[in-house]
Amino acid sequence: MDITRLIISLAGAYLLGSVPTAIWVGKSFHNIDIREHGSGNAGATNAIRVLGWKTGVPVLLIDVFKGWIAAMLPVFFNLAGDETALLTNLQIAAGVSAVIGHIFPVFAQFRGGKGVATIFGVMIAIHPAVTLTCFGIFIVVLLIWSYVSLASISAALAFPILLIGLFGSPSMLLKIFSVIVAIALIITHRKNIKRLLRGEESKFIRKSKS
Repeated sequence: MDITRLIISLAGAYLLGSVPTAIWVGKSFHNIDIREHGSGNAGATNAIRVLGWKTGVPVLLIDVFKGWIAAMLPVFFNLAGDETALLTNLQIAAGVSAVIGHIFPVFAQFRGGKGVATIFGVMIAIHPAVTLTCFGIFIVVLLIWSYVSLASISAALAFPILLIGLFGSPSMLLKIFSVIVAIALIITHRKNIKRLLRGEESKFIRKSKS
């Protein structure tokens, strides 16, 4: 394995994750810092709530795409053979770098979002079948209860269960990673969980702004 290309992949993944889409778009098109409005989170959900669908949906898609690109860097740099456990492990490493970048972006004073959309992009690149199934769970929960946080937590919990129990993977690291992702998302949503338990969590409100 070329160590130089590996380092470039991991560093590139972090920089991709560090692109603070919601912050830059909010400042460029609405002259506001998204972190000072709504939930205070620099992510796609808050962007949709505060800035509207026309702004928030592109933010969401870019955050997903940057996670996908980051996890595909080991493939683009040909760091390991196709469909091998080693390649999957390297994609996980790049994905983690991107998510760290999203949560602690070097381009935004290390104050970013929760990384859900970026993790989704990473997982699409690594295991699209289980990821899209979890996305279906996310949509169902969101449509029934209208809480993005609850939908995110439900999808996160389903991920390791589906991966380990149904879909499978040659990479033990991916199975461990799926559990870590679920735990990490629960931790990052701990305030949301408290609000849900108190009945104070904001529902997902459709809003449109020009």
